[in-house]
Amino acid sequence: MIEDEHGVQMFDTLSQRIHPAASRIELLSVETPARFVAFDLLAEGDRTLLELPFGERRAALDALDAPGLERTPLVRTSEEAAQWLKGTSEGVVAKEWDAPYRPGERKGMAKIKRVRTLDCVIVGWRPGKEPATVGSLILGLYDDDGELHVVGHTSSLRAAERRELVGRLAPYGSGESGSADPSRWRSDKELEWVGLRPELVVEVSCDHISGRRIRHGAKLRRWRDDKPPRDCRIEQLFE
Repeated sequence: MIEDEHGVQMFDTLSQRIHPAASRIELLSVETPARFVAFDLLAEGDRTLLELPFGERRAALDALDAPGLERTPLVRTSEEAAQWLKGTSEGVVAKEWDAPYRPGERKGMAKIKRVRTLDCVIVGWRPGKEPATVGSLILGLYDDDGELHVVGHTSSLRAAERRELVGRLAPYGSGESGSADPSRWRSDKELEWVGLRPELVVEVSCDHISGRRIRHGAKLRRWRDDKPPRDCRIEQLFE
């Protein structure tokens, strides 16, 4: 696990630690140190624990003689777990106390994500797959120095809205456009962007923030004509 200065878990940074070269792994371990946090115990020595109920596996983990091993916190009621749906946590994993571990399956467990809302400035848009449509809106937030940071996007737009938005956004064009760095995960069309003056505000909801980014696409909830763009602060990511 890697956390930023606010205690927010940075999944993207952690994923960059995966590398085939030992020298690179060693360098990244110094540049972006991570902590190992255990939440389950699947084997002990030559003994497999997969068929044991979770309660017994967790007890074995807690009893493990491993100085310095960090374990995830554990509570038994939803009321106690509610504390992790606030602050810097991204959610809760609930497991059935008597369930065995099933590799590759999610039986006997459920993820409860923390959903939060943010007011963001629209800093640009990306073209849609269909001609003359908007595929997604690029979202930004201001820091204490007045700098506007891109924090994610929202593509939860209705078909009619995708066409209507091209004309609606045109008067706010900044004259800037371009393409992001090439990616094997995206087509050239998905990399194009059209810049906008930071004058439009929307409220979005999201369930995963990593570092200073909305990791998954946000859901558009409403337009905020009543909110000044400068009031859209990056602190919302950490609240």
